[in-house]
Amino acid sequence: MVVHAANIQESDGAKLVLRRALGRFPRLRHVWADQGYKPHLVEWAKAVGGWAVEIVAKPKDQKGFAVLPRRWVVERTFAWLGRCRRLSKDYEALPTTHEAWVHLGMIHLMLKRLTR
Repeated sequence: MVVHAANIQESDGAKLVLRRALGRFPRLRHVWADQGYKPHLVEWAKAVGGWAVEIVAKPKDQKGFAVLPRRWVVERTFAWLGRCRRLSKDYEALPTTHEAWVHLGMIHLMLKRLTR
């Protein structure tokens, strides 16, 4: 996870995340991304980490809302984090503080699930 300023392009932010993954997750081979990440991320990820980036595109005939494969995972995670009071609004001034709160929110979520 990487928290960065809002003025960074999506594909540049994804590169920050994937750079952190280099060497830490040797089994990582496949990455899903939405249309905002092509074509630069696809080529960069293959060259730097050997990862295959699959762009999840919405069907050409789609009208209105439809659940896209794999994309719902990200949206669902954002919804889980939004339930944490501190993460429901942008209170933090520093990206590192926000990252710490996201880690705490996910730890809380996992502890709740493990103790059921």
